[in-house]
Amino acid sequence: MSHTLGIRQAQKQKTRQALLDAALGLLEHQSLSSLGLREVTRAVGVAPAAFYRHFKDTADLGVALVEEALGSLHETIRAAIVTTGGSEERIDRAVSLIAAHVRAHPAHVRFIARERHGGVAPVREAIGVQLRRFAEEVAAALGADPESVGWSAEDLLMLAGVYVDHMVMTASAILEAGASGASGAEEAVVATARRQLRLVTLGRRHWLD
Repeated sequence: MSHTLGIRQAQKQKTRQALLDAALGLLEHQSLSSLGLREVTRAVGVAPAAFYRHFKDTADLGVALVEEALGSLHETIRAAIVTTGGSEERIDRAVSLIAAHVRAHPAHVRFIARERHGGVAPVREAIGVQLRRFAEEVAAALGADPESVGWSAEDLLMLAGVYVDHMVMTASAILEAGASGASGAEEAVVATARRQLRLVTLGRRHWLD
């Protein structure tokens, strides 16, 4: 009996993931607000009724996609922040990690960039909650840095928010540059991102002056 339940559960999870993957693919050229559940079920090859065994509606599916998409970005943000070495080395490493993330997860980056300010409120809220959580984790990591001695918790959280926003913005810009096909477009975005992080680094050093 337990073996049968295990097979059913595995099949259910497989179908759920297939719905998420299909939706992500369909969202390459449209927003979530315009996506119909029948489009998704048709792409997977299941009846529309099967959709409701996994999600309440397309907004619920969108929230699940947020968790999936930002789950992959989470590790990149963490790795970028805890990078050791001098400031230039840390900046280069952070930007390189973001660029690698975009190459590995372009659909996730596109989804977050489009839906962060999109028309589906539960998805916007889910993205906001996740990014605030990231900022809190980054603030805790920054607080352990000797350069943060004397900083208030409020200021550390503000700085963390700047870093998180910059990473999301840079990932989106790299994706757009790659899609444009223009020669040197991605390199220009990467160069700008490095300069922006240098500016933030300089400001951080003199914040308490």
